Amino acid sequence: MASMELTDWNEDKRYLSIATAGSPQELKGRRTACQQVLLEQLNIIPIEEWMDRVNAMHDLIAKTAVNICEAQMKEAGYGLPPCAYSFIVFGSAGRQEATLWSDQDNGLIVEGEPDDDKNRYFTTFGGMLSDVLEEVGFEKCEGKVMCSEQLWSKTLPEWKMQLQSWMGQMEWEPIRYLIIASDMRHVAGSAELSAEWREAFHAGFVDNEKLSTAVLRNTVRHKATLNLLGQVLTERFGDNAGGFDIKYGVYIPLVNIVRHLALLHGIEDSSTLKRIEKLSEMDKYEHLENIRRAFLTALRMRVNTPFVERDGMLSSSDYISGNALKNKQLMSELRESLLLVRRLHRALQRQLRSAERRQS
Repeated sequence: MASMELTDWNEDKRYLSIATAGSPQELKGRRTACQQVLLEQLNIIPIEEWMDRVNAMHDLIAKTAVNICEAQMKEAGYGLPPCAYSFIVFGSAGRQEATLWSDQDNGLIVEGEPDDDKNRYFTTFGGMLSDVLEEVGFEKCEGKVMCSEQLWSKTLPEWKMQLQSWMGQMEWEPIRYLIIASDMRHVAGSAELSAEWREAFHAGFVDNEKLSTAVLRNTVRHKATLNLLGQVLTERFGDNAGGFDIKYGVYIPLVNIVRHLALLHGIEDSSTLKRIEKLSEMDKYEHLENIRRAFLTALRMRVNTPFVERDGMLSSSDYISGNALKNKQLMSELRESLLLVRRLHRALQRQLRSAERRQS
């Protein structure tokens, strides 16, 4: 991305006004105005740049929501935060790949040992912050990966114990939590707390083949999206009949594959594109340029899926419509990406079988 272009965007008054919003209602209005500008830019600027702008907006909204929430806590009689803390994000936000309709995936890291004052303040703060974020357009996470949930809001020592616990279990659920955690990114508050959290996380993967194999086992769970003849499998029933789930059909499999390789080599970046870049520098893997191209295609297709607007907020099923699939170029790009996903998936399945034989 050209730095001048980013500077021009950052100086847009609608963008800058987000930081000065003083209430959730005001913040929502300024998000809506900024969102409209972004929709006008979609498919005009490169998808990488557009995603950067969307996620820069989301980060600024989150930082402003944190400030609003602190002020609300003070007004409610809780005073100022009793210690430093960090607001962190996971999921697509952690990877800087959130869409205009992405929901919440976030948490808190609190400084020092737990005590009653911290617990009282941050339990209330986390719940209030999640409510504020919902009010400004981020739906609450169905999987409850939110700062309002005890599992994702802890002191740093508690977090370190939690990470060690997940790493010590090779079952599906703790490894799933660990995979979610791997996309953590700092957004607001103490960057030092986030850095120490990240250091503790990646230390657990060093020379830990069993853990890497467990992550690989979760990674290769994959819904078939091509039939034996190499034809794209579309939804047969329901509201999305005739359509294709671009999120779980292409985007998530590519995210998972790249994440696995990044964790295997101690790459700390959370962005899929940055992970691909770091992997490319190693000159160890084939197909990385093809993966990058397929990933950008998946991003472009995902943000162009049909959406609905309610009260200024957008929502989408992440399905490419049946009518859109009649476009020969789109179908050709989709099929090419799916063939790559299938090829990579089969290679990872072979790696998993080999790893399990070594460890049996």
